Amino acid sequence: MRIGILGTGSMARALGEQWERAGHEVAAGSRSRGGVRAAAEHGTDAVLLAVPHAAAVDVVAGLEDALAGRVLIDCTNPVGPDFGLLTAGGPAAAERIAAAAPAARVVKAFNLCHESVWRLTPPVFAGRPLAVPLCGDDEDALTVVRHLVHDLGCVPLHAGGLDRSGLLEATAALLIRLWVAEQADAQAIAPPLEFAGV
Repeated sequence: MRIGILGTGSMARALGEQWERAGHEVAAGSRSRGGVRAAAEHGTDAVLLAVPHAAAVDVVAGLEDALAGRVLIDCTNPVGPDFGLLTAGGPAAAERIAAAAPAARVVKAFNLCHESVWRLTPPVFAGRPLAVPLCGDDEDALTVVRHLVHDLGCVPLHAGGLDRSGLLEATAALLIRLWVAEQADAQAIAPPLEFAGV
């Protein structure tokens, strides 16, 4: 696949390097280097949006034409002071990004883990591969992102349409608070599947 990455920070590098190892052609660019348009145009199969939340809508809006028809993966987190959700009350960050580039096919993914997790090859904990929830409305786009999740050694989980992406963003805010502020093992808040009452 040809993957473009908007951003050159730690998340961009971690995911991009793993996808390169899997054999994909990856090109990343930043606004400061003027390379985001080239990266978006390179990403004929998928484009990862890996810029700070505050810049995301402006970056995407400036590339609306280049992102038309593209699979646009949003891994941003609208988390602010005291780990609050900046988009509380909606719309979700992913929905704002989709509105800024309405012809792009947006999928929310890869937002629940620190970049260090994406550097693990593969991210397996106690024998269990990491699961990656996805939210999106376009089945073909979701299929592409599922493939990229598998390439990391992870398991994709369908978490609903893009209208549920706010739940993923709120989950990230909660987990980050538990991990950082409380130094807690956030996995401990959920029982194993056999005790989940399903």
